[in-house]
Order: sequence, then structure tokens, then C-alpha cells
Amino acid sequence: MQQQYKLMIKLSIEKAEKALISSELNLNNNLLTEVQNRAYYAVFYIVLALAYLDNYVTGKHHKLMGWFNKKYIYENKTFDKSFGKIYGKLISNREKFDYDVEEYPEKDQAIKDLEDAKFFVSEVKKYILEKLEL
Repeated sequence: MQQQYKLMIKLSIEKAEKALISSELNLNNNLLTEVQNRAYYAVFYIVLALAYLDNYVTGKHHKLMGWFNKKYIYENKTFDKSFGKIYGKLISNREKFDYDVEEYPEKDQAIKDLEDAKFFVSEVKKYILEKLEL
């Protein structure tokens, strides 16, 4: 693997972890739209790290999600279908609450999305680190 991709993986993992911290801080301050936004971006960044691991590069959010679902859920069956559901729900909520000025998340939903994002990031990070050890 190219050194450049290893660096991009490391930086993407760091961004995912920082997004989770930011989401948690926003929750503590009752900034629920920001909780949802950062929870989604944590998942986006960890999947971006996975994409760099496979030499797959895109900045398009839905294209990255489609690639993840196809390769890691349906073809390789590396992750359970629940990961696709989490990813889909987070991107949908992020778009709804970021772009629709009349929509606001409920606190229970924001908490659930943050917990789902933490689980998703943790599991995908473990997989990436195992692959890098090889």
C-alpha cells in the first residue's frame, strides 16, 4: 500500500474520532442538529478511511455509501446489513436537519444516531486496523 494512502487512512480515522467527540459535546449543549451532523460525518470519515484502504477515492457522499454497501455488506459480507441501515439513516437525517429549516431532531433520535455512529466507527476502525497489520 502506498504511504500516501496510509496517511489518508490515519487522517480519516482521526477525523471520524473528532467528529464523534464533537457530536458528544453538541449533545451536552443540546445542539441537536449539530449532534446529527457530526454523527453522520464520523461515519463518512471512517468509510472514507476504508475506501483509502481499497484505493477507492470519491468525495461524493451517496457514491461512497453505495460503494460501502455493495462491497462490504452485499459482496464480501464483511459487515451486517444493519451497518447499511445505520449509514442510510444517518445520511438521511443529516440532509433533512441540515437543509430543511423547518425540521429539528428530537433529542432521543439524536442520542440514538450518536450511539449508532459510535458503534459503526468502532467496528469499521477495528476492521481497518486489522487489515493494516497484515
